[in-house]
Amino acid sequence: MINHTILEMRSITKEFPGVKALADVSIEVRAGEIHAICGENGAGKSTLMKVLSGLYPYGEYSGDIIFQGKPVQFRDIRSSEAAGIVIIHQELALIPELSIAENIFLGNEPTRFGAINWDLVNRTALELLARVGLSEDPTTKVKDIGVGKQQLVEIAKALNKSVKLLILDEPTAALNESDSQHLLDLMAGLRSKGITCIMISHKLNEIEQIADSITIIRDGRSIETLHVKDDGVDEDRIIRGMVGRSLESRFPEHTPTIGETFFEVRNWTVGHPSVPDRLVCKNSSFHVRRGEIVGFAGLMGAGRTELARSVFGRSYGTYRSGQIVMDGKEVTLRTVPQAIDAGLAYVTEDRKSLGLNLLDDIKTTTVSANLKKITRGLVVDRDEEFRVAEDYRKSLRTKTPSVNEGVAKLSGGNQQKVVLAKWMFTDPELLILDEPTRGIDVGAKYEIYGIIQKLADQGKGVIVISSELPELLGLSDRIYTIFEGAITGELDRRNANQESLMKLMTASRKSA
Repeated sequence: MINHTILEMRSITKEFPGVKALADVSIEVRAGEIHAICGENGAGKSTLMKVLSGLYPYGEYSGDIIFQGKPVQFRDIRSSEAAGIVIIHQELALIPELSIAENIFLGNEPTRFGAINWDLVNRTALELLARVGLSEDPTTKVKDIGVGKQQLVEIAKALNKSVKLLILDEPTAALNESDSQHLLDLMAGLRSKGITCIMISHKLNEIEQIADSITIIRDGRSIETLHVKDDGVDEDRIIRGMVGRSLESRFPEHTPTIGETFFEVRNWTVGHPSVPDRLVCKNSSFHVRRGEIVGFAGLMGAGRTELARSVFGRSYGTYRSGQIVMDGKEVTLRTVPQAIDAGLAYVTEDRKSLGLNLLDDIKTTTVSANLKKITRGLVVDRDEEFRVAEDYRKSLRTKTPSVNEGVAKLSGGNQQKVVLAKWMFTDPELLILDEPTRGIDVGAKYEIYGIIQKLADQGKGVIVISSELPELLGLSDRIYTIFEGAITGELDRRNANQESLMKLMTASRKSA
């Protein structure tokens, strides 16, 4: 039951050098509710939650936090957890090589006679896993379970800390539809047991489904709080609050000009990198025409990313057989540099691990995939490096005070724009985009869709891999479906809908 106020954050202001991330933000959360926080990338959502959880300690911000009726001044994350506030970040804080049980109790291990009581650890972990709907053996290593199950392990870890307020930052960003729904159902179950949740998400349909109230933050300021049932909130209403205007269409208007086929993959077969007998790509064939946006649809684990990475310089798996043909001529792309030189570019789904060096600044990152383009002799032309990065900052409307800023300081949407700039600088003929809008707000998505369409209008070919079927349907001229490493179907825009795609995504090639 939703009743009294459990949390108040009053007039929170947080500044970084040259940037005011939060300006007089206030939020009130009632006990036992699911409270969503919405806003565009860079609006200050995650910064506000880092203030609440003690990651930005008392003294580094101004304003007051009232939790359970008492002022609190958290100096680190341990002090907030001791009060019952636990945050689960978008990048999960699990150690892959440790077991599920070891991760749940990490830093909080029960001991007996000075040694860890492993029987108690595993027994309690089993009970916690049951509470979140997992039947895994607690001795299983975290690296051996999927991302959806890892999210549930994080929640089990929070329950072990006697959580009263659970903060989830983009909890379903990396999950497929069924795993996302399971997580939302679990949150509803926690609500029924009196646990309060704060959820940051860009998936507005999920917010509309699960949230009791929504606070909208724009440009570092709290704009309004909506009560979903009382205010009749829908996705369009949330968008209007986030961007300050109505968004008439989620996709820019676009009339494609499609030319001849210039890129073909024929009978492509690739083995798993560590399981010799397993194939991740099975005799797959597809083609891309100039000016065309080609979508790839499939459930998580279907082999979409494996196919893309293996084509891009054999950067995943073990090549078994198959051909790549560009402009009618077979090409052999054994390495990533060879793929780049041939005119391919690949924007990875995991921008922080594979797409960016978080120690670099924006200008260094922007030119990193094509240094020879700005090298004079053996020396990088620093003036040209700055000019190129600044041009992309302006054209992509990247929110940053300077291209000298570190990419680690950018919001997710702006990091994605830097990754796009890096690969656009290589002037590719074929741009492969793997989950290009994951964790990005609706306004930034619109901008990235426009960038994709402009690249296609220049006669480039674009491949878009996405877990969001509405995105593929709104953006693609043609869509391939993948199931268990094999391409099971091909539909053009006119004949594609969610039902037809899902049928092909869940059926073998023979039955399809």
